[in-house]
Amino acid sequence: KRRSANLPRMWILKESHVRQVLDADLAIEAVEKGLRALSGGDAIQPVRTVLVVQPSGNFLGLMPAQLVSSGQLGVKLVNVGHHNVAKGLTSHLASILLFSPETGETLALIDGRLITEVRTAAASAVSARILSREDSGVLAILGAGVQARSHLECLPRVRKIREARIFARDPAKLAAFVKTEAPAYDFPVVAAASPEAAVRGADIVVTATASRQPVLFGEWLSPGQHICAVGACKPDWHELDGAAVKRCRVWVDSRESAEREAGDLILARADGCYSDSQLVGELGEALLGRIPARTSAEEITLFKSLGVAVEDVATASLVLERAREQGLGSEFEL
Repeated sequence: KRRSANLPRMWILKESHVRQVLDADLAIEAVEKGLRALSGGDAIQPVRTVLVVQPSGNFLGLMPAQLVSSGQLGVKLVNVGHHNVAKGLTSHLASILLFSPETGETLALIDGRLITEVRTAAASAVSARILSREDSGVLAILGAGVQARSHLECLPRVRKIREARIFARDPAKLAAFVKTEAPAYDFPVVAAASPEAAVRGADIVVTATASRQPVLFGEWLSPGQHICAVGACKPDWHELDGAAVKRCRVWVDSRESAEREAGDLILARADGCYSDSQLVGELGEALLGRIPARTSAEEITLFKSLGVAVEDVATASLVLERAREQGLGSEFEL
């Protein structure tokens, strides 16, 4: 039966289409919108469902969300395979489906790999804009993968970075990262000799690794730092040791998600290094003015990022809007 011409058709956007319209500024705008909606009660978002795939041990995550007032409804399906790199693939592969909240029709199928990459760094940038000191200029990034690259792109949008120090355990990967990325910036992007050398004296510290054990230790931290912890998305993984968490005022993207998934906090609590009193709130609460952000120049702030579905749906919706305006992608009638 032929469909009525006034009903929406499904748009398909490949990563090449997404790349043409998605930049750091758009991602920061979308992520802030999603976090405001989540903390303001204008979003519906269950904690992600994770299936451990056998026999590979990969993760399949299902992440639905609705931003009610804006009429945005969607779900991200993300596959995480940390052995993918050896096969010539990235560790995170994703697809995002957008739907009509009125009819349930599928509006779009969008490749979600790049959206996942950029919106994660955009969330860190939002946190740095409201939590880091305004004079923050030295950036340290532990990791040299796609998240290191996207954080290096996004964080200078919110703070005037004077130097970026990068550390990765693989010397060849670290050297290649610095060689590739440094020419794109008007500040030095340098390889650090050790994670400690990168972190000591930095203003903003990003942990963007696939490590299940701590890579950042409390003894390296100094007053006034802001930390963006974006790895360790499982309750038994952590990038920060308990001593590091103990020194911080903690912020999250979602309280509910953090309670169930944030290994950095869960394991620190088990070691007696973290209590609920350290959790100040969600970023969205600060964005809405409900909770003061940084309260002194000396406090150490930690944004424990898990990456939540409202970020994906808000970003994908803006990507779709821009792509359609530019005639990118293709229509497909189911």
